Amino acid sequence: MLPWTSLITALTLLLYLVITINVGRARAKYEVPPPQMTGDPCFERALRVQQNTSEQMVFFLAALWLFSFYVSPLWGAVVGAIWLVGRIAYAWGYYQAASKRMIGFVISSFSSIVLVLGSLVGIILSLVQP
Repeated sequence: MLPWTSLITALTLLLYLVITINVGRARAKYEVPPPQMTGDPCFERALRVQQNTSEQMVFFLAALWLFSFYVSPLWGAVVGAIWLVGRIAYAWGYYQAASKRMIGFVISSFSSIVLVLGSLVGIILSLVQP
């Protein structure tokens, strides 16, 4: 069992749910009916937060679980928590202005890179060790 990794996964899904709800709220507030994807810049930023987080989650969740299995569940959860903080900072900044998203993007991207590279090292070591 990997309870810390599971916790980070559940928190990631919760974050995505909140971000998705924010898109619905922005649609109502800025009167952008589905399936329309453009409108007020505030709506478009909320939508981009959701779309980019969805894109990043695929990479992150796979890397998180591989790292946790082959390297360390605790350290995987720590790096995963940093990724979550980065995604929150990304969303918070992007909701205000596109130029304010970069620090969160850098934090979450760096965390994902650590997870995938660590996973590769762990997988290779498991293959070469008897």
